[in-house]
Amino acid sequence: MTNGLAQYNDCPQLLKDFLFYLLTIRGRSQRTVHAYYIDLRTFLRYIKSIKTPIDPQLEFHEIPIDDIDVEMLASITLSDVYAYLNYVMTQRENNAKTRSRKVSSIRAFFRYLTVNTTTLKENPVKDLEVPNSKKSMPKYLTLEESLELISHIDTRDSARDYCIITLFLNCGMRLSELVGINTYDIRGNTLKLLGKGNKERIIYLNEACLFAIDQYMQVREPPQNAAHRDALFLSKRGTRLTARRVQQIVESCLKSAGLSGKGYSPHKLRHTAATLMYQHGNVDIRVLKEILGHANLATTEIYTHVANSQIENAANQSPLSKIKIANNLTNSREQGKSTSSKPDSDPDEQK
Repeated sequence: MTNGLAQYNDCPQLLKDFLFYLLTIRGRSQRTVHAYYIDLRTFLRYIKSIKTPIDPQLEFHEIPIDDIDVEMLASITLSDVYAYLNYVMTQRENNAKTRSRKVSSIRAFFRYLTVNTTTLKENPVKDLEVPNSKKSMPKYLTLEESLELISHIDTRDSARDYCIITLFLNCGMRLSELVGINTYDIRGNTLKLLGKGNKERIIYLNEACLFAIDQYMQVREPPQNAAHRDALFLSKRGTRLTARRVQQIVESCLKSAGLSGKGYSPHKLRHTAATLMYQHGNVDIRVLKEILGHANLATTEIYTHVANSQIENAANQSPLSKIKIANNLTNSREQGKSTSSKPDSDPDEQK
């Protein structure tokens, strides 16, 4: 991903203004803004393809959108948007979760055009619903698998990588939050994280995390590049670790622990931390929400539905949970013995 907005020159001015607004006013990250750009570019290409004659020789990704004006945006109807969602479902194989993200992008764009700038008088997507998506349980490592993982950090930079895995499993931080940690963010037993929407939060470091950080800092070499001197996690070249490099480190550690091929990833380690805190640490769901940096409690509540000890205990508290009556089974066996003791009749005698 390139820096700046030069890459968005293929957009109409109104879309570029919206992307600037997300970056400078709403404080969205470059990665988030780029996701909006991709979604809305696809949407506007589709709108142009149904609203104006298009050269049949053009591939869909070649349709220019820089000339889309206010008049075309004002002509968009809710039916157009439904047709677009059907298009991305049937032609681009977007699942419900992906379509929901696209709906969020479209709604945000038209809210900006009608509320923030009043460029449009009517919002065609004000009644647009988000597609229903299957709410799956979070995938996570068991306690035993977690112990296997932290016991098998067999890499060239084992102190650094052990620290990375330990922070993931104990703090439940996001991948972007981990790579963004600076040395000055650590103060005593607290760590400041920069989460989604540039929202800062403070988490507390337990004994395992403090030990791992101390071990790493003893072997961490100060970077030569001044631009990266404050980054906590550094590459061999002395630069801040990228998100992709951390993913590779996690994959390598999982392989060493015999846990590869199970769909685990840095984000699954975040799920693991949350699940272990809730199941084994009896952490209140509201406290867990603050630790994870969730904006809504509903997002955190998914961890209450993971097979937890409370549900198991509830099942065991039933007044019938210890009733074991085997009389019917015993009688059936006795009857079976009685029947089998009689000699079988000769088939010829039945004729």
